[in-house]
Order: sequence, then structure tokens, then C-alpha cells
Amino acid sequence: MVDYRNYTVWKKAHALVLDIYKTTRNLPSEEKFNLISQMNRAALSVPTNIVEGCGRETQKEFLRFLHISSGSAFELEYLILVCRDLKFIDIETSEELMRQIAEIKRMLFSLIQKIKSDL
Repeated sequence: MVDYRNYTVWKKAHALVLDIYKTTRNLPSEEKFNLISQMNRAALSVPTNIVEGCGRETQKEFLRFLHISSGSAFELEYLILVCRDLKFIDIETSEELMRQIAEIKRMLFSLIQKIKSDL
């Protein structure tokens, strides 16, 4: 069992959650049960799955949760694209969020590769 707070990728994913929540506060209220909910859940899923994986007994289980976390990052990336195309968020905000997600995806990929090589 590893302390998830020691992972830089978790710290960055947690910061992303905070940024997504700030961003979704400004989306149209009619999107409350659609885009807002979906974006918040996808964002929360990234660090939450890292945390859950850290609590598992084996590295193989941890790896499974890192893959889920990565999938949620890809989902969130698309939801931001939709919001930008619908003009719910501006280009600068979307680019900054996409930059954060790209970094998290790279870090997750590297961590997954490292764990795989250790198995």
C-alpha cells in the first residue's frame, strides 16, 4: 500500500479537479445534469482511481485503476472540447485545461509503463 499523496500525478489531478469545478460553475444552469455533472465526475475519477489503486494489495490491481484514471482523463478532454465548441468556455480556459490533462495523461502513461516493467 502506497500513500497516494506521494504521487505528483495525483497532486496534479487533484488541482485539475479544483479547476474543473471552478470552470463548471460558469456553465449554463440547464447543463447541470448533463455537461456539468459529467465533467465533474470525469475529473473526480482521475485522482479518485489513483487513490483507490493505492489502497489495493497488488501492483496489478493498482495498474487496473491507473488505466481507469487514464480513461477518465481522455473523457474529460473530450468534454472540454464540447464545451469550447458550444462556446460555454473560452479558448484560453480550454487550452489551459487541455494542457493540464495532457500532462496528467503523460504522467499516468509513464507510471503505468514503470509498474508494468516491475511486474
